Amino acid sequence: MRIGIDARLHHYSRAGIGQYILGLVKGLSACNGNDEFVLLQSRKDKTILAEGPNFFRKSLWTPSHHRLEQLVLPLEISPLRLDVLHSPDFIPPFRRDYKSVITVHDLAFILYPHFLTQESARYYGQIDRAVRHCDHIIADSLSTKRDIINFLGAPESKITVIYAAANSLYRPVEDEQSLQEVRERYTLTGPFVLFVSTIEPRKNLPSLLRAYRQLLDRYGIEATLAVVGERGWFCGEVFATAEALDLGDNVRFLGHVPTDDLVLLYNAARVHVHPSLYEGFGLPPLEAMSCGTPTIVANVSSLPEVVGDASLLVPPDDVEGWTVAMWRVLTDESLHSELSYKGLKRAQLFSWEKAARETLSLYKRLQA
Repeated sequence: MRIGIDARLHHYSRAGIGQYILGLVKGLSACNGNDEFVLLQSRKDKTILAEGPNFFRKSLWTPSHHRLEQLVLPLEISPLRLDVLHSPDFIPPFRRDYKSVITVHDLAFILYPHFLTQESARYYGQIDRAVRHCDHIIADSLSTKRDIINFLGAPESKITVIYAAANSLYRPVEDEQSLQEVRERYTLTGPFVLFVSTIEPRKNLPSLLRAYRQLLDRYGIEATLAVVGERGWFCGEVFATAEALDLGDNVRFLGHVPTDDLVLLYNAARVHVHPSLYEGFGLPPLEAMSCGTPTIVANVSSLPEVVGDASLLVPPDDVEGWTVAMWRVLTDESLHSELSYKGLKRAQLFSWEKAARETLSLYKRLQA
């Protein structure tokens, strides 16, 4: 088979779908076989996503999410003579002469339309047509599969759940010197709580900031809140809330952090928190568990499905509950050790090699 992977978004976003693309391609490169893979990358992206005799790069001029994408992208792809094209960013080319697989990571843009910019609403507004048009849909979780059926009317037989995974770089680190150096590099000299994600409304940071304010005031906990992630759309409320709560240097907005440093930050953190209102999978909690760091997550959408019994679960809008949960993990050594152990065991259930094998099997079923 000649299989195309639309990897253009990797250039524009190294989080979320960008990580999905990277993990899937690396997983596919570990699969032995005679299939050819054509990686469709932005002409601006100099990254080598995979190397091997059956992997080929095709640089495309069409940018992700461009308003003329449906007119121009098919013209660039047509000469490649693909058997299957996998579109990890929801929306495939609608003019095609090959089988089409799309990954629908979540339906946040339907459930929370007020969190979208006009440009994003225009792009993801094509989802109904994409679901009808494609040959098969990959969902990151059972939760997302149910949403696709309930909100988009897709038949269950057209959807396969294939779990994403954390990058294999996320693992326990025993090197105390490296951990100390990363603390110093980001001015995190004491214990700290770690949040990792793009800063946007769906991630529910204002509620976390209010809970953290109570943690400081009520329990006198001397722990910094470290926020890792680029600024996304409509992020102003987060910074306004931090200022209104007079959090000052208690909260460190670290912006984008290189992967090697992020691995160390997960390991150095006392606890990871993920209070998101909705997730199609939720990669940061899995990354934290892979490092042996206890995580607290919201008890909504796919998050309980991913963490199992290896995390504390709290309703996303329960400020009191988040305060108490953070206090417990910060101060209870027995609970901290239990969650660390369970998290490591749970994380072993997910791998990109497994996801790639299941995805490749799906491609082949479409050609049968």
